[in-house]
Amino acid sequence: MTSTTDQVAGFADLAATTLLRFATAGSVDDGKSTLVGRLLHDSKSVLTDQLEAVEAVSAQRGQDTPDLALLTDGLRAEREQGITIDVAYRYFATARRRFILADTPGHVQYTRNMVTGASTADLAVVLVDARNGVIEQTRRHAAVAALLRVPHVVLAVNKMDLVGYEESVFAKIAEEFTAYASDLGVPEITAIPISALAGDNVVEPSAHMDWYGGPTVLEHLETVPVSHDLTACPARFPVQYVIRPQTAEHPDYRGYAGQIASGVLRVGEPVTVLPSGRTSVIAGIDALGESVDIAWAPQSVTVRLADDIDISRGDLIAPSASAPATTQDVVATVCHVADQPLAVGARVLLKHTTRTVKAIVKEIPSRLTLDDLSQHPDPGQLVANDIGRVVVRTAEPLALDAYADSRRTGSFLLIDPADGTTLAAGMAGESFASQARTTVQADEEGWDF
Repeated sequence: MTSTTDQVAGFADLAATTLLRFATAGSVDDGKSTLVGRLLHDSKSVLTDQLEAVEAVSAQRGQDTPDLALLTDGLRAEREQGITIDVAYRYFATARRRFILADTPGHVQYTRNMVTGASTADLAVVLVDARNGVIEQTRRHAAVAALLRVPHVVLAVNKMDLVGYEESVFAKIAEEFTAYASDLGVPEITAIPISALAGDNVVEPSAHMDWYGGPTVLEHLETVPVSHDLTACPARFPVQYVIRPQTAEHPDYRGYAGQIASGVLRVGEPVTVLPSGRTSVIAGIDALGESVDIAWAPQSVTVRLADDIDISRGDLIAPSASAPATTQDVVATVCHVADQPLAVGARVLLKHTTRTVKAIVKEIPSRLTLDDLSQHPDPGQLVANDIGRVVVRTAEPLALDAYADSRRTGSFLLIDPADGTTLAAGMAGESFASQARTTVQADEEGWDF
């Protein structure tokens, strides 16, 4: 008979082989949209009418071949300027894996859009123009990927056709980027020389770079391991809804519905309800209308407890042996995504999983300069695209994990209470996996120029 551990491991393996979330990033004109278009085109993931529309627009522009970048640049402003502005999501599949792709903007003013696209990614593809090498924006994208704890980073050295497919050019760029990203704590970096325009090493191996023996971009995307050992992650179950039918058939039924954020829940397991701290035992788990003995992330289930406890939306159920500590002082790194500044003393709403509480920004200890990774102390405020450290005091306790331990339960949003605008995306705990950063003296206004 199959053990519960084997069941969970089998589910994790299935998820790993069927779905990969990845994001692309790179500076303006590095060829991100062309790479994505080539990937979709050569993997036969483009519908006939889509390709015909791209061919028609390309012909109107006087181009001899279809501009594959048009497959992702859908906004009129994007097509007029030849740049990516918004995050473009694409869904495609091969025989080996399904993909959710986020094509993110490259311009510095749209850094916040990369944060959005990469926040749930298992892998990030960072493009570099072989003629320009590693530039400031390349380092920014590597830093954002490190901040968001993206486990796999691919360095795609594009436009190799414009540098004569020289191995030395690729080797120099790969060495510089790998050293920089490794210093940030990126766990795995794979460098691939490509030409998105010509199709070299995107889906098919290049005939011009016999010195390269590694995988193509698609081959790497199809085979990169992204499985997570769910049994090793502490279970976290944010309550979304309390089910209390009170019918003749179910007069005493009380269930707590939601999606398991991480780990495994088992019937008979002692649990703690946070933030109240009250304890009970899992009496039953209902999934898809049936009672089960075990459930794991990311399943949506209804949990029944042995004791009647005052539980509502926003509470967190966790195994008593591994329950997180609660706090009202949240120390975190935030990426500011709103046009209006975030200042010390600002009153905000903090949304963590299914719980939303009132909060106030007590401190902004530093602002990160992604160009050189220096921390500038006491900036006073964060503006659009800024990344900084904050201390937020909440009106009610929160059960946060460190973002390094859980991207789901270690993240949160800061929201404007007046109109519901998202102000910042936060990551609790330390900024980078490697904390060898220096702090420089700020100018008299707390900014660097």
